[in-house]
Amino acid sequence: MSQVASRARVENATDFGRVAVLLGGRSSERDVSLSSGAAVLAALKARGVDAHAWDPADNDLRQFAAAGFDRVWIALHGADGEDGSLQGALEWLELPYTGSGVMASALAMDKIRSKHLFIAAGIPTPDYHVIRKAGEARLAADAFGFPLVLKPSREGSSVGMSKVFDFDELDAAAELALGFDAPAIVERCIVGEEYTVAVLQGEPLPSVRIETPRVFYDYRAKYESSRTQYVCPGNESTAEETRYAELAMRAFEEIGCSGWGRVDFMTGKDGEPQVLEVNTVPGMTSHSLVPMSAKAAGLDFAELCWRILETSIAESLPLQLPEVATNGA
Repeated sequence: MSQVASRARVENATDFGRVAVLLGGRSSERDVSLSSGAAVLAALKARGVDAHAWDPADNDLRQFAAAGFDRVWIALHGADGEDGSLQGALEWLELPYTGSGVMASALAMDKIRSKHLFIAAGIPTPDYHVIRKAGEARLAADAFGFPLVLKPSREGSSVGMSKVFDFDELDAAAELALGFDAPAIVERCIVGEEYTVAVLQGEPLPSVRIETPRVFYDYRAKYESSRTQYVCPGNESTAEETRYAELAMRAFEEIGCSGWGRVDFMTGKDGEPQVLEVNTVPGMTSHSLVPMSAKAAGLDFAELCWRILETSIAESLPLQLPEVATNGA
């Protein structure tokens, strides 16, 4: 079971108090965050929640602290929203918030350290090299061959990511990834099918299999293309669906995540799923995967947003420790 294995049910919208939906921000994923936040805000309001949009790009932390919010629905993607820094500020303000805590958010955002944890725990993940200069990508090419995937170590939504098929493309792809963040990561490309499994309140939701005509599931395939196809549940076999769910929960818990999130996989011709990363604030746009998975589980978008808001209640509850028997008790 996950760290937040039970649902903290909230029946009345007034119990949430005044809710800030944090959206926008200054990261490279600002546009996606604005779309996610607007959809969440509308859904919460439709359910009677006293919810208000708040864009940190337009208002500073002092203004936020004085605004009188009771809790926060985090819809900020990328740096300053998904990497633990915001979570730390909210902890300092003693404001409960949705999703994972400070450390888990920071670890999940850092692809390199996530890899370290996956490998230590025996969770399958593609081989990789860490690079700090563009020329170092050739070491990965010599070790793994082509194709390769290059990406910044601390970005999401496939920002700065490239799939490379030969040496002629390698340096430019490495410079692109390093331009967003250094160090960057060069990963052995798993040629096969892409899957994702959402997690909500300690339970995996149905998997989604992603089929795109593009070279890979990049930013345009995620948010702009009408040709990307999704199959949910992604596995016809119950046994296979269970295997993905169990592996997703292992990865989610190894990072220390809680509340909600999404685990992404690539599965090669050998049929063995490999974990790419854990997302602690997945997209909530019309193209997003978590709402798709929730719908297959019988949750409409408004109910999903409500359930995610409930994770802020769970995070704010006092820890219940088991009773410990003493000698003579």
